[in-house]
Amino acid sequence: MTLSLDYAALSDVGRVRRNNEDSAYAGPHLLLLADGMGGAAAGEVASAAAVQVIRRLDTATISGEDMIEALAGAVHRANERLSELVEEDPEREGMGSTVTALMFDGQQLGLAHLGDSRAYRMRDGRLQQLSHDHTFVQSLVDEGRISQEEAFTHPHRNLILRVLDGRPDSDPDLQILDVQAGDRLLLCSDGLPDYVSDDVISAAMADGTPDSVVVDLITHALEAGSNDNVTCVVADVVETDPASGSSAQLVGAAAELAQGGTAGEHTVVVRTSGADGDGGSGGAGGHVDPEELRYAPRPPKRFLWLRRLGVLVVVLAIVVGGGWFAYSWTQKQYYVGTDGDYVAIFKGVDEQIPGLTLTRVYEQKTLQVDKLPTYNREQVEGNIQADDLDAAQTIVNELQRAADECAAQQKPPPPTPRPTTPPASGKPPVSTPPKPPASTPASTPTTPGNGAADPDDCDGVR
Repeated sequence: MTLSLDYAALSDVGRVRRNNEDSAYAGPHLLLLADGMGGAAAGEVASAAAVQVIRRLDTATISGEDMIEALAGAVHRANERLSELVEEDPEREGMGSTVTALMFDGQQLGLAHLGDSRAYRMRDGRLQQLSHDHTFVQSLVDEGRISQEEAFTHPHRNLILRVLDGRPDSDPDLQILDVQAGDRLLLCSDGLPDYVSDDVISAAMADGTPDSVVVDLITHALEAGSNDNVTCVVADVVETDPASGSSAQLVGAAAELAQGGTAGEHTVVVRTSGADGDGGSGGAGGHVDPEELRYAPRPPKRFLWLRRLGVLVVVLAIVVGGGWFAYSWTQKQYYVGTDGDYVAIFKGVDEQIPGLTLTRVYEQKTLQVDKLPTYNREQVEGNIQADDLDAAQTIVNELQRAADECAAQQKPPPPTPRPTTPPASGKPPVSTPPKPPASTPASTPTTPGNGAADPDDCDGVR
């Protein structure tokens, strides 16, 4: 069974604001609401741009799980459009918009949501919120720090955390929802639920046509003292042809800008308590419009390209400076290694970086590597680090001494004297006892950092 939507959309600038930053769209296959942010930074431009991009999904050619992919792609394209608008006019830096969209294929709904506008469904007299607010207060509720009732009156209940703002991290919540005949759907900007309780919304949704319901809901918001724009989209899921027909409805800033209206006036409204409007002396003093606190818009950034160039120069200076410092440090290091068949002192560090030489031979010695004992030779071949040049010279001197001592041990012993021939007279020869060789103190080779070396450690000397 294929279902259809009977819908109505209405937007009101409210009793305080001079311009409407809300935009909404209702069609046979798409319900869409965007609440612009930024005040002087063109919130109405942001919401209108988002609606103009995403409304292209109002088509019967997309259904099922494909709706999720289509919604995600459309939201990302809208985000890119906002980025382009900021590049065209840097004074728009800081603008953004919420997005809440319901895509309908005749059997189920695809939901995309980003921000604090809301989507509801009434089924069998029970009102259910389909979207999840991306606000500071909602995060407190999720963490169990405050109750839902406390959130309704919390002083920071309108501080929003995630919106469509042209930055790459603006990813929406996405889900597929079931739908059945008799369901009533509602999309609304925060100007309604911030001032009207769910019970009052539920009562207004219980009776009447979509056209009468949107009027009732906006009236409740204005009577409750809402100081924001108020926008509602209501749709009934029906089995018959919809009374609203198949023509699309566009309301709010998107409609006014499309008709050349005045929604683009960049006005920030400030309410004051003074009778003459100067915020002066009569009472508690003036206070800033809560909409400014809601989004905390950043001031326009002038000469944006010049600032970005300055940041790039600073980053490059840090990288170049850090690289030069690191290279200078390497050129103050010394180690003892091998240069061909000889021991040498090297300056730098033995590391390989393409296109950059970090080490060179500082001084080649006359000491041959193969004249060293095995242990010392392996040390040199693996490089012996030195604290400075003097330490490197000391290491070479120790290696030279070890090589000299091993060379002395390898000299051949003196020849053994031949026995004398006895004289012909037959007298026994007088033998003179041989003089013992003069004892010389044995010298012991040393190895760098290891003290005296045992003479048996001279193995491997060639």
